[in-house]
Amino acid sequence: MKKLISITSYLKKIDSLNSLKSECLLIGIYEDKNLNDITKILDTASSGSLRKLIKRQELTGKLGNQLYLPELNGFQASKVFFVGLGKKNKELNEDEFSSLSNAISKISISANSKIIDIFLPEIKVKTNSSSWVYKILARDLESGCYQYFFDGKKDQPKNKLKKVNFLNLEGKESKQKLVSAIKVGQIIGSGMNTSKNLANTPANICTPTYLANQAKLLAKRYPSIKTKVLGEKEMKKLGMDCLLSVGNGSAQESKFIIMEYSGGDKKSKPHIIVGKGITFDTGGISIKPSPNMDEMKYDMSGSASVFGTMRAIGEIKPKLNIFGIVASAENMPSSTATKPGDVVNTLSGQTVEILNTDAEGRLVLCDALTYVERYKPASVIDIATLTGACVIALGHQATGLLSNDQGLAESIMKSGYSSCDKAWQLPLWDEYQSDLNSKYADIANIGGRAGTITAACFLSRFTKSYKWAHLDIAGTAYGGKVGKTSSGRPVPLLTEYLLSRK
Repeated sequence: MKKLISITSYLKKIDSLNSLKSECLLIGIYEDKNLNDITKILDTASSGSLRKLIKRQELTGKLGNQLYLPELNGFQASKVFFVGLGKKNKELNEDEFSSLSNAISKISISANSKIIDIFLPEIKVKTNSSSWVYKILARDLESGCYQYFFDGKKDQPKNKLKKVNFLNLEGKESKQKLVSAIKVGQIIGSGMNTSKNLANTPANICTPTYLANQAKLLAKRYPSIKTKVLGEKEMKKLGMDCLLSVGNGSAQESKFIIMEYSGGDKKSKPHIIVGKGITFDTGGISIKPSPNMDEMKYDMSGSASVFGTMRAIGEIKPKLNIFGIVASAENMPSSTATKPGDVVNTLSGQTVEILNTDAEGRLVLCDALTYVERYKPASVIDIATLTGACVIALGHQATGLLSNDQGLAESIMKSGYSSCDKAWQLPLWDEYQSDLNSKYADIANIGGRAGTITAACFLSRFTKSYKWAHLDIAGTAYGGKVGKTSSGRPVPLLTEYLLSRK
């Protein structure tokens, strides 16, 4: 996807805002019962209008407070919005700023204007720089403009916003550093939109072959990325029977997609992200209940986040080696489908008893996690809408995180906080492993009540030779506040983690 808006910045004095001929002007103000330095200037320009609004408590400056004025006396702007930044000298935490950033994004998009000019005094966020503030703002503006357009549907809403101007860049860092942060933020927002677009695409279009073709297009766009696609014959020859078992009931061919970004030294070990790419999940023979089954097109959200992250990496161009792996299949019931009780071989040589064909994500991921051993990775993160149990445990707020390396887990947690895309760690204790014991194979694909943890225990059997973490995004990839649509998560978390490896 192309960037939806252009974001520019230039310095502008507060006392010249009234003379700015703007289609739409958004001004951030601090909380103060009396006029402060900023509101005094604006009040003078508006011949006392702001004083009246403050007195009536329509304009408070409290964090998130919003006021829309179709016209403001003394101003050349056609529309004026005010947004509250809270108390001037109070530092916000990441959650407070994230809410503020999203509010600014929503105002900008709902303003029904092609161009919006944003004037924000300095916003201080605990332990974070001004460049971080502008990076998150730019990301949320770009990501917030996303809408899914489907050919053939009439009267689709159009994104009117085309350009955002930051009128002043307030902060201790140089203007060049702040502009660079804006650029990176917008790139990550574009990566989120790439992820959203793939996840929102109907499953009759977004098949494993479609994903493979998208990976090839990504390699054409970014010369630093090389794409290789394995079909079923090649996977069978390698011994990836567990992955292939998931697609046995489908007419769609399963695909194994490898995207290699080479930005670092040839001898440098790569960081690898692995996405579950079940383009539609009926549950197979262990078929799901019909209500909300349309949402199972989102079962490839893990792979969508890999695409979005690789797009961002291809554009940011860090000096790292980063591989994006997608294990893709369609899980359908038919006379050729895998049955409960079947035993299959894995690429690792271990055997799996498939007690439930709806626990299929771990079956495609285990062969992918064995495959990446050949690269001797510095770290591996798999991303999957793996268990409904994760939604019960963490809701739609946080991604579930489990890892065989505490240092890696802590780095991911830190990246989650700094990207406002949080993850929360769950235990991966040995005592859960026995829940996966099988009478007929080395391991069963389900077991025990702690579904999110035992799913990760299953995957851990295939990751013993490297540092690995598992992200269960069942609650964060879609649903919750965003409703029945993709959120673009965890592209921000993944990108933040990978860029921190420099």
